[in-house]
Amino acid sequence: MKHISSRDNPLYKRLMRLARGKREKGADAHAVQHVLLEGVHLCQAWLQHAGAPELALFDLRKLETQAELQSLANRLPAGLCHSCEPGLAAGLSQVEHGQGVYFLATAPTPVLPERIAHNCLWLDRLQDPGNVGTLLRTAAAAGIEHAYLSTACASVWSAKVLRSAQGAHFVMTIHEHVDLMALRRRLAIPLVATALDDAQPLYDAPLPAKCAWVFGNEGQGVDPSLLEQADMRVFIPQVAEVESLNVAVAAGVCLFEQRREHSQEL
Repeated sequence: MKHISSRDNPLYKRLMRLARGKREKGADAHAVQHVLLEGVHLCQAWLQHAGAPELALFDLRKLETQAELQSLANRLPAGLCHSCEPGLAAGLSQVEHGQGVYFLATAPTPVLPERIAHNCLWLDRLQDPGNVGTLLRTAAAAGIEHAYLSTACASVWSAKVLRSAQGAHFVMTIHEHVDLMALRRRLAIPLVATALDDAQPLYDAPLPAKCAWVFGNEGQGVDPSLLEQADMRVFIPQVAEVESLNVAVAAGVCLFEQRREHSQEL
């Protein structure tokens, strides 16, 4: 196993740039995107669902003392594994107490389907990484396997989104930088949006068994032109004295109400 002991090591400097959210030099929105996965859970999930990463980096001290890291390293080809000094590992971490393992991997770039007939999540300009990750995690828990994110959404493979999603990336097909208005023409199922005007109470609405759920920007909601294309609009009844729900919370209420209404079909 190769060992990294200096911050000037070219590989370490590359990983540090990725840890800081910087794209590889020359990459654009549609180029191959390398991502840095941190933590045992995310690395195990990648290994289970996507196979070996391009490389793995371990905190040497933790690797020598922790059976979980040793087990993870033993599942990888030896040539992919690197160790580093504890201070270097800590420098890459996005959390206060890192677990001492990182995978360098290439984010998948699935092709848009010509026809969409599956239950799916559409995110329109959601900018908060925590919201995006929570929405993906919630959708995955509700049995939704596909997500389409517009341009101006938080990067789905950023560290904060990955932490919030807690492995949802590996059980979903996720499309980024999508023109949702253009995608509307490919829908073979209803488009359902949350809105306050011209909307039905969620619990009175006969929700379709399959639909595209669109949730919009934290402050502005769904883009008006996209909202006009919705086949159904719903709102969540709540007490008047309280501000509207956070978008990720609202999505959870909607997605699980749909799941409840169609539980016998699952």
